[in-house]
Amino acid sequence: MKRKLQDLASLDLYQNREKVKWAIFIFSFVIGLGSIYYTNTLVEELKIREKRQVDLYAEALEYASVNSDNLTFVFQVIIQENKSIPVITVNPSGEPIEYKNINFPPNSSEEEIRLYLLEELESMKALYEPISLSDDVFIYYRNSDLLTRLQYYPYVQLSVILVFGLLAYAFFNQSKVAEQNRLWAGLTKETAHQLGTPLASLMAWIDYLKNSPVYDENQEVILEIEKDINKLTMVTERFSNIGSTPVIKPENVYQIVGDAISYLRPRISNKVSIELNSHAENIYAQMNRSLFEWVIENVCKNAVDAMKGQGAIRINIVKESEQFVFVDISDTGKGIEKKMFAKVFNPGFTTRKRGWGLGLTLAKRIMEGYHNGRIFVNTSELGKGTTFRIVLHGVKEQDEID
Repeated sequence: MKRKLQDLASLDLYQNREKVKWAIFIFSFVIGLGSIYYTNTLVEELKIREKRQVDLYAEALEYASVNSDNLTFVFQVIIQENKSIPVITVNPSGEPIEYKNINFPPNSSEEEIRLYLLEELESMKALYEPISLSDDVFIYYRNSDLLTRLQYYPYVQLSVILVFGLLAYAFFNQSKVAEQNRLWAGLTKETAHQLGTPLASLMAWIDYLKNSPVYDENQEVILEIEKDINKLTMVTERFSNIGSTPVIKPENVYQIVGDAISYLRPRISNKVSIELNSHAENIYAQMNRSLFEWVIENVCKNAVDAMKGQGAIRINIVKESEQFVFVDISDTGKGIEKKMFAKVFNPGFTTRKRGWGLGLTLAKRIMEGYHNGRIFVNTSELGKGTTFRIVLHGVKEQDEID
């Protein structure tokens, strides 16, 4: 019972993975805002403290200018203790007459130091109001380097966390995809292996029946059985290609699509028409014939389901350039909402009550994983139909001749 509850929890988590992602994102965002708020609170407290230190520094200078006796405490405890806050004292004409904690570029001349102080002074004026030392003398200051770094710290911290999170997400996502691919390949290869043994036996029995006295009386039945065995052999070959590295070579797209349509016509509703159009019959592209036929079959069967067994399928083959060949498969079905364009390729997505939702998923995997191509919903209009586009890598004319 406990194991079943765990399985149900895992399934529910998987099905709601988008909500979980958003929940994690919002939680991380709240943590980030909290970090920024807390750091800004510390920054404001430090600003107030540094303002008090500058005020005290100004009062010490003013006291030193009035009282010349016993200034050791004033200089050592107050004036000299300011080792972090940059300050500039200016005369009535606005020229710096004293400064502290200003770092100049190495080997600066007196004129360069004066210009640098004036630049610092302008930046200080933009930050805080000056502190009056007397009627004609003012002290300007800015935040210490420590306070400045602290202001930017939460943003740097969030950036590092974000980059790390993205890298971790990409790594684990890639690991998950690689694991799924290994599982997918292992299952298909094992399926092909398991089908191979009974198929070899059945083919031997067909050869035996063809050479036996019962052949003449059961010729039609034996031929139908042979067709089914050939179909199973083709399915086994496809699974074998999925479970290994298939051979990709130049193939005639028009011919292969035509063969796939010829196979499909007697196996779908006679109320569905299939039309194949192409500006030429010698368009070549890089592909694995067996797997690409599977893609065409899956997309066309999906179109038949969308039309509920009644309508028209139109296939257009276009050589966009020497680099790409497009195969557009259009139907007159119910159409797809734009927000569902990507989701139709997700495993388990289906509108059929008894469907597995793997046809388009398999087509996408074959095109992207083995042909380095693409398949996507090119256009769709509710109530009018959908067009799927398959993108193949083209072949140069010289390669076609060879």
